[in-house]
Amino acid sequence: MATARVVLVAQDGTGDYRSVQDAIDSVPLGNTCRTVIRISPGIYRQPVYVPKRKNFITFAGISPEITVLTWNNTASKIEHHQGSGQAVAIRVTADRCAFYNCRFLGWQDTLYLHHGKQYLKDCYIEGSVDFIFGNSTALLEHCHIHCKSQGFITAQSRKTSQEATGYVFLRCVITGNGQSGYMYLGRPWGPFGRVVLAYTYMDACIRNVGWHNWGNAENERSACFYEYRCFGPGSCSSGRVTWSRELMDEEAGHFLHHSFVDPNQDRPWLCLRMGVKTPYSA
Repeated sequence: MATARVVLVAQDGTGDYRSVQDAIDSVPLGNTCRTVIRISPGIYRQPVYVPKRKNFITFAGISPEITVLTWNNTASKIEHHQGSGQAVAIRVTADRCAFYNCRFLGWQDTLYLHHGKQYLKDCYIEGSVDFIFGNSTALLEHCHIHCKSQGFITAQSRKTSQEATGYVFLRCVITGNGQSGYMYLGRPWGPFGRVVLAYTYMDACIRNVGWHNWGNAENERSACFYEYRCFGPGSCSSGRVTWSRELMDEEAGHFLHHSFVDPNQDRPWLCLRMGVKTPYSA
């Protein structure tokens, strides 16, 4: 592969482009050269869209606190401050996307892992209702999940038992707003919704029952909600619903490695890094 192409986005005009979208637009369809889009600190107020045929892209920001991509649409298309409304912060409908040290901020439906395979490491995700949702295959490692108000952390939407999709939370931390027993770990958006939490700390915000059937008892026969060696005041395994369970050692192995999302590690990933020095940094 050719040497990486590096472009700089800066709102003050000192870079190659003033907006992130302009930098994306400069990448050709069917791209075969790694393109690193470095983003200078600032608040970039515009929707950002990466077409599925624009491959080999890395977004590299300075810090997630001072390099912000934001917009103010909601599900009802009302153009005003989001408040506690339903609004997706990011939708990922792509295979092999990785996020490092990123912050995803919202209330309902924050992180839409819609399709494909994703890897998230050292990320911060906050919300209230179904704020990590969709039918992708995703591994979240060393991530901080923050529950702002009562609701459900996950709504994974696997439709059949033959699908290999699901979410794995590996060595994550789940925190709340100081209250106790108001948050479910998840509910099945699809009847075979699959979520695994392993070696994860849960504070007292998690309800003892852990999981919800979305008001449909039939989901209890098909949903796959598992925990493995979690800890903290919210990890009360004895109080969990009877249709979720603790994995055995021999069962957990499949979910504890990068191979869950990356069986072919020689293929490239689209990458978003905030606050991490990359090999392409000056």
